[in-house]
Amino acid sequence: MRDLSESAVVQKLSHAFSRAGEELALVGGPVRDAFIGRGVNDLDFTTSARPDTILKIVEPLAEAVWDIGRDFGTIGAQVLGEKIEITTYRSDDYDGATRKPEVHFGDSIEADLRRRDFTVNALAVKLPELTLVDPYGGIEDLLRGRLVTPAPAEVSFGDDPLRMMRAARFVAQLGFDLDDHAEWAMTEMAEAITRISAERVNDELVKLLSAASPEAGIRLLVRTGIAGYVLPEVAALRLEVDEHHHHKDVYEHSLTVMTQAIELEQARHPGQPADVTLRLAALLHDIGKPDTRRLEAGGAVTFHHHDMVGSKLAVKRLRALRFDKETTTQVARLIELHLRFFGYSEAAWSDSAVRRYVRDAGDQLERLHILTRADVTTRNKRKADRLAHAYDDLERRIAELAAQEQLDSVRPELDGEQIMAILDIPPGRRVGEAYAFLLNLRLDEGPMGEEEAIRRLRSWHDSLPSAKPG
Repeated sequence: MRDLSESAVVQKLSHAFSRAGEELALVGGPVRDAFIGRGVNDLDFTTSARPDTILKIVEPLAEAVWDIGRDFGTIGAQVLGEKIEITTYRSDDYDGATRKPEVHFGDSIEADLRRRDFTVNALAVKLPELTLVDPYGGIEDLLRGRLVTPAPAEVSFGDDPLRMMRAARFVAQLGFDLDDHAEWAMTEMAEAITRISAERVNDELVKLLSAASPEAGIRLLVRTGIAGYVLPEVAALRLEVDEHHHHKDVYEHSLTVMTQAIELEQARHPGQPADVTLRLAALLHDIGKPDTRRLEAGGAVTFHHHDMVGSKLAVKRLRALRFDKETTTQVARLIELHLRFFGYSEAAWSDSAVRRYVRDAGDQLERLHILTRADVTTRNKRKADRLAHAYDDLERRIAELAAQEQLDSVRPELDGEQIMAILDIPPGRRVGEAYAFLLNLRLDEGPMGEEEAIRRLRSWHDSLPSAKPG
């Protein structure tokens, strides 16, 4: 808390509001994180001042001010290079049909804190005197590692169902346990999440997946039924167990793959922001299995083509959740390719096959490396070691070929303009066919030089039924 009090931004604002005769307090996440020793990134303030007064106080101090949230009492600003938000004390009423509250400005910080999602976020420190305001026992819940709602959970979640998603996020981010009554309320009210826009659900899901260990949050969403509305394909991974047919628990396997992918991601790129695309691909990589499961004679279970089915399901789900096109395409491609390596583990590939693996992965090759390694969850140490050594070998060969051939930018020796000039043909389908022929030669045989490429191109063209002699 001392670090916050010594912040130049905090000091500057607290003195300005004090001189204006208005109360000001740090509130919510920054206070919580300061108490538990987490890094404080965003500063949120609450005040007795109304929005017009906030503007009058802040504008002389700020490099920039924005009032897009003015109707809700929130003024944003950049002060000494830091982005902050200052919100008037509020006491909101919800209509029970939408997430948008009817905003009422208040005069009490205690009433303002009651509308917060959890007691650990219903903490404030009055400035400049540094007086802690904790009307709902948030400090005790922080010490116990417990998430509790200030109001009865069914009232809090009924007011704003997005808080159920936030519960999962905080379970993952903070490592806290959700209060039993709150979990009961989530289970009873799971369908209410459908009142929330896909964009806001997306935002919470991304924050959950960005946590150091998202697994506990995902489990909470599945256990309470929220995932049935938000990520139904993940909930469906809990396949029924047949006493005569045995296969790996797909749900547990998927969570393990996600956790292992995160460990590999952090080991390869320490200190970097969470790779949400990779984490989504790991979580969703087997969502095609429920639709492709076949129980065979003798107790075998098959999931033929679950990679392709899963890729299509992922596109549908991520679009529904309003993920951007790039993320959707990348996740789908990783799911589509996640089984490709296992053919290599059975028999070493030719250089041509390695080139195709790299070409098909494209700019997702690094993520595919991580996902494929994470997909090994067998308890058979000999098998796990064999697969790890095989992938070590594949990565070594990729590196060697890349060094030899600049594999990451594989192109044929001739481009479209050269093809048209050499064959004396106009733009059209035949140019594309010629380019594909040369690309396959490049992948199969490696670099051959322009002269040889021209010879092979002419030979190919002359062999076509529609090709003109000479």
